[in-house]
Amino acid sequence: MIDKDINQQIEQLSRTLHLPAFRGEYQQQAREAAAESLSYEAFLLRLMEREYTKREENRKKVHIRQAGFVQYKYLHDLKRDELPADASAKLPQLERLDFIKTGQNIILSGNPGTGKSHLATALGIKACQEGFKVHFTTISRMLTQIRESRSQKMLRTLEGRFEKFDLVICDEFGYISFDKDGAELLFNHLSLRCGRKSTIITTNLTFDRWGEIFGDTVLTAAMVDRLTHKAFIINMSGKSFRVKETRQMMEK
Repeated sequence: MIDKDINQQIEQLSRTLHLPAFRGEYQQQAREAAAESLSYEAFLLRLMEREYTKREENRKKVHIRQAGFVQYKYLHDLKRDELPADASAKLPQLERLDFIKTGQNIILSGNPGTGKSHLATALGIKACQEGFKVHFTTISRMLTQIRESRSQKMLRTLEGRFEKFDLVICDEFGYISFDKDGAELLFNHLSLRCGRKSTIITTNLTFDRWGEIFGDTVLTAAMVDRLTHKAFIINMSGKSFRVKETRQMMEK
């Protein structure tokens, strides 16, 4: 009866103190500690380690969820031998995430279906797991947010949040073009991070075609100059994974 009362008190207090791993594992850990003749201190340390591990796992999950990824793509899912040669050669350096610490950008440029979004997302998820604050968006969604924030007189608030992310991933650069106002807004927004924080851009257009998006040669030159300064420029041109997978499906 006493043990039951003690267990109830432990569970109640651990719930009040928000210790889910402690509550879920203390009985199993107590049995293992008794079987191994562990000291009280060693038993307590084990429980603390389990609680810490659980909290770290939950923290990583929250960071990944808050980043806003469209799909969850991981580095271990990449078929590295099928990546474009430039990406395959530079990936070992990129996955160290040193580019985030030094505030360098990454431009993944190439035809559709070659793994640009997968690679960008996978680097972003690893960054979340390493404790970095990440934001994933498409260029069109970003521009919509900027315009809505401006109309609501909340643009400075949006800019403040945007500047604080350790890594921002801007997907689908080049799928839509902008009017003069949109181009200037996007330029000013992305410029907030240049030289200080990392941004990954995925695009299906080579730099000489960026003028098609902005419609202004001066603005285009300034954008390219700022985004590519000390950046990793990855050539992602190659055979489309999606086309290959479709052919394999049809053959079956």
